[in-house]
Amino acid sequence: MTTSALAELRSQVRGRVLLTGDDDFDRARRPWNLSVQQPVSAVVEAADADDVSAVVRYAAAAGLVVAPQPGGRGASGDVEGVILLRTGRLDELHVDAAARTARVGAGVLGGQVQAVAGPLGLTGLPGSSPLVSVVGYTLGGGLSWFGRKYGWAADSVTAFEVVSADGTRARVTADSDAELFWALRGGGGDYALVTAIEYDLHPAPALFGGRVVWHGSQAPRVLEAFRKITSNAPDELTAWINLLQIPNGPSLVTVDSTFLGEEAEGRALLGALDEIEGANTDTRAVLPVAQLGEITGEPTEPGPSAARAELLTDLDDKVAAALLAEPIDPLFGVHIRHLGGAFAAPTENPQGPLTEPYTLSMFGVPSTPERGAEIAARQEALVQSVAPYVSGRKPYTYLSPGDTAATAFKPAALARLQQVKRARDPRGVFRSNFPVLG
Repeated sequence: MTTSALAELRSQVRGRVLLTGDDDFDRARRPWNLSVQQPVSAVVEAADADDVSAVVRYAAAAGLVVAPQPGGRGASGDVEGVILLRTGRLDELHVDAAARTARVGAGVLGGQVQAVAGPLGLTGLPGSSPLVSVVGYTLGGGLSWFGRKYGWAADSVTAFEVVSADGTRARVTADSDAELFWALRGGGGDYALVTAIEYDLHPAPALFGGRVVWHGSQAPRVLEAFRKITSNAPDELTAWINLLQIPNGPSLVTVDSTFLGEEAEGRALLGALDEIEGANTDTRAVLPVAQLGEITGEPTEPGPSAARAELLTDLDDKVAAALLAEPIDPLFGVHIRHLGGAFAAPTENPQGPLTEPYTLSMFGVPSTPERGAEIAARQEALVQSVAPYVSGRKPYTYLSPGDTAATAFKPAALARLQQVKRARDPRGVFRSNFPVLG
């Protein structure tokens, strides 16, 4: 962008516009994953939805591209020369307890909704971190703690407030624009720029959950207990297992769980964990919904990360043996989530039924290029060791740099999404983290 073009853009918005050389430019373009570079031409921190419209109109007229990011989660690095649009200041948050609904702006975080909804006996469908934007997470489908009971987070959406590729603002529902509504409910953000969503909340009169931690030497017993628990878990129960290697420290194994019900029943369902001696920590307790994000203790500040995720068709003896065959180093963590339940039920969203019963995620900290290569090699070796059980599909929000949107959708859904993209954004004004035409 030229200096004159930047000046013109600045004259059209109330929020900040930053260009290379500006004092705060590097911080403003920084994604959550500091291993990803974002070589954008400008950063706009929108003050409101009118600013969003103005930026889109400007980009459309100038032949430029807009990449929306509330806070930089899920960044792929495919943003060279674009206008990075930060929507963190779109912070509208309204919960209607009687109607069991919420309306949130594009900058609202999952933990903020839980803090308001929880005392009312209600919950959204948040993921593991309270610091993820509701809109971004939901556009990608949304794999929630409570998804086994209530399905994809996107399935609860009833309306979107959007800015179209020509800068026009609109309200999108199943009745007003069925095709765009379908695409936005889990198909990513390639088709319109979402400034707010409305969605149904769900009852959460009681919640039990927390984390149990053992030394890594107990991993075989913990994994066996996890398999036992998840083999016949009710939809109200969610359990995740983590194999962790603390840098310059011990190996650990943890089980995180939530149960939408009373403590006594939750403890009984998780009883296999109590048969394993030597737990270092056990935080399981009756939880306020607002404290859901504290279970996993995920990072609260950006940092470098190298992640890879897959879906597993089973967690049988062969898979368990492969996962435990060698230390996970140089990985920091190997994470398995139990899915099933409502995730596998019929749905009309682009993701479709998630019939694979488990996710497999592998994380490392690429402190040097050499370390990054070692992490990638270990991830590949681990995937190859369970290759017959890897489906090849990945949820959209689990995509990492190097992945494409094609791995998130079945061919028919991808083709339909591509048709929506061509029809609604023929000039390519919008670029999501993982474009459906990429």
